[in-house]
Amino acid sequence: MRSVLLASALAASAAAIDTISVKGSKFFTKSGNQFFVKGIAYQLVPDDPLIDNTQCRLDSDLMKTIGTNSIRVYHVDPSANHDDCMKTFADAGIYIWLDLDTFDTQIEQNTPKWNETQHDRFAAVMDTFHKYDNLAGFFVGNEVLTTENGSVVAPYVKAAARDMKAYRDSKNYRNIPIGYSAADIAQLRPMLQNYLACGSNTSEALDFYSLNAYSWCGDSGFKQSGYSDLIKNVTDVGYNIPIFLSETGCIVPSPRDWADQEAIFGDEMIENWSGAIVYEWIYEANKYGIVKYGEEVDPASDGAPPDGFTRSGKPTPLPDFEALSRRWNTLNPTGVKASDYEPTLSPPPCPAFTSNVWNVDAKSKLPTLGQTYQAAQASASTTASGGGDAEPTGAEGSATPSASGKGAAPTTASIGLQSMGLGLAAVLAGVCFWL
Repeated sequence: MRSVLLASALAASAAAIDTISVKGSKFFTKSGNQFFVKGIAYQLVPDDPLIDNTQCRLDSDLMKTIGTNSIRVYHVDPSANHDDCMKTFADAGIYIWLDLDTFDTQIEQNTPKWNETQHDRFAAVMDTFHKYDNLAGFFVGNEVLTTENGSVVAPYVKAAARDMKAYRDSKNYRNIPIGYSAADIAQLRPMLQNYLACGSNTSEALDFYSLNAYSWCGDSGFKQSGYSDLIKNVTDVGYNIPIFLSETGCIVPSPRDWADQEAIFGDEMIENWSGAIVYEWIYEANKYGIVKYGEEVDPASDGAPPDGFTRSGKPTPLPDFEALSRRWNTLNPTGVKASDYEPTLSPPPCPAFTSNVWNVDAKSKLPTLGQTYQAAQASASTTASGGGDAEPTGAEGSATPSASGKGAAPTTASIGLQSMGLGLAAVLAGVCFWL
């Protein structure tokens, strides 16, 4: 009897946090309160930061002192047990936004494909995490498009979202939002944003869209940073799904003062924007972290972690943490009640095919499972799916960094080399057709 009572008590505790759902262009809790993401990127260890409950407790205890309500996790092991960590974060009032891909299943810009292996691995992550009430949403990709010539892979992202939504529904899981985290590539705005939400078939559209943007640096402002353009891209089309920043936090100059948070959670943005996730929790080689677990050591020394940065123990707040705390403590938007919100929004127009800018054509269907992309000298009539009439803005953006690989952000130099290589390949390849 005692074990049954204990199990019931644990289950009740784990279910004490409201689930998150989408209504129109906003997130709401089950209780009907609008939800604004106030989060931190948390890939403490490369493979899975949600299996060591002692560490989860130490970190969540500190996170909740500054009002954190979300973390973003980029990679997990679906075969591991996450019950304790997920309960610990739920008890702290913290939701998880989780990428579905693993290190070898992400959708790639230079070799676009969406196949059964990827689908099944994404599904395994969903099978493991759907049961947690504090699982806020899934990402089907992170910065898949990283250059202005990368639009040909967009249909694969949308196909993945379509198939994972269908899988979710076929398994009778709750309606967990499924979205995408985009690199802020100025030449692709707002085409990608609109493309992933457009179309009359809602089963093929994303449930939310998010952006990794690092354009507000130092003594900047709403217009100078390009945030005014981000809002304009939403309001110009009456964007119909939630949008938020899935990474932000320019570190030049350092320490950060997080002035952008005033705009994100202030009157300028809360009507059309659903918050932000700052990058990142642990201080490591990229220098974006807001806490550390010890001093950096020589990776070659005895017992040293591979990169020289300790990744466990009691977290020590850094100046960026204290500055973020000061900002967030004064920023608590309430928004609108779900019962008072009756959206009449329509999907945005799909962007028009524009050679060498948006190489996606509305006349083609999304790829089916197992289709691959091959570049060739072909006419525009054989290009990928999409369509519409949106035009790019002139606002500059930055997509550095991203934690798409093993929790560590790539350097600006590595992104630049990758961009040059992919851009040249796309120019030489021309337009595309499906095999």
